[in-house]
Amino acid sequence: MTIQKMSEQEAAKEMGKLQGWTIKNGSLYRKFEFADFVEAFGFLSRAALVAEAMGHHPDWSNVWNKVEVNLSTHSVGGLSKLDFELAEKMQKLAGK
Repeated sequence: MTIQKMSEQEAAKEMGKLQGWTIKNGSLYRKFEFADFVEAFGFLSRAALVAEAMGHHPDWSNVWNKVEVNLSTHSVGGLSKLDFELAEKMQKLAGK
């Protein structure tokens, strides 16, 4: 399967399927907030396994109970279907 960069119209359509995500600097962006560090780290661990299985890895950071996520497909220089698939899976993992 060849991964292709999405048009702005395609990305806007896909945004309708996500909650809490925005497009920021050409990437999908979301800040997740959890009860504490352990819950945030658990989310990171589960999301890492999903990302590895997809072969698509997020740019993210964690400070105590907050996880900030940026998703883009570097090989196409923008957003692709993979970014939206991973965002949806992360949203479900977080239960948010």
